Amino acid sequence: MSSDLHMHTTSSDGRLTPEELVDAAKAAGLNYIAITDHDTVDGIRQLYEAGLYPAKGIKIIPGIEFSAHHEIHEIHILGYNIDIYDKVLADRLNDVVEARWLRFSSIVQKLQELDYDISETDVLEIAGDSTSISRSHIAQALMKKGAFGSVKECFDKVLGKGCPAYVSHFLLEPEEIIDLIKQSGGIPVLAHPRLIHDDELVEELLKKGIEGVEAIYPKHSPEDTQRYMDMANKYNLMITGGSDFHGIPGRLPERLGEFVIEDSYAAEIYREPGM
Repeated sequence: MSSDLHMHTTSSDGRLTPEELVDAAKAAGLNYIAITDHDTVDGIRQLYEAGLYPAKGIKIIPGIEFSAHHEIHEIHILGYNIDIYDKVLADRLNDVVEARWLRFSSIVQKLQELDYDISETDVLEIAGDSTSISRSHIAQALMKKGAFGSVKECFDKVLGKGCPAYVSHFLLEPEEIIDLIKQSGGIPVLAHPRLIHDDELVEELLKKGIEGVEAIYPKHSPEDTQRYMDMANKYNLMITGGSDFHGIPGRLPERLGEFVIEDSYAAEIYREPGM
């Protein structure tokens, strides 16, 4: 069997609800999965409070994906096996989510000033129940309006860093994120290191208390994967991987099970709930 340790639900910017994601993962024959929504644990909480986590027929790892502050590069850090009810973590996530809402309003205002036909209501209709409003939600709203043909095009022309509607946002420092994950009982893992576009910075981050590297990732070439596996081994870190599934048409992979990792990587991370 196979596993996937990086996926998103409607609690952040995915298209499937947590329940639908678990069902899709079972249908795809996955053995282990990790739900890693952006800056929120609402999805895994929803499953737990509905009596669907722990789940029959599949092993679920509670996770999260943080965006970390850096002046130039985008850094993402995954946290696995976190305590989803940890108060310190919850309080800091509230700060991050509040900042996301303020940024969302500022971006919509900029788009309106650029004569794009979009409102906050348009974005909220896309976001649904998500409390973690993202640029991806805004891009999907613009696509629905016919302004752009893809999320990538939207980011390249208006939403990406340096583009006309870009707004910087509050992000935690990598060190604080690593500490938050650890104090809530979790394992901090550097997400998709190739997308950082600076291997010297990657190595610096690996020395700050990171415990794993997401070496296996759809946008990594075989050479990238081997290089980051070598880095993980150099620093005696876990090796992980995942699809970064969102379920958004045109964003690969479009279906769960298209990109998977061997169960052995997931089994090293997995803990029985309550342990």
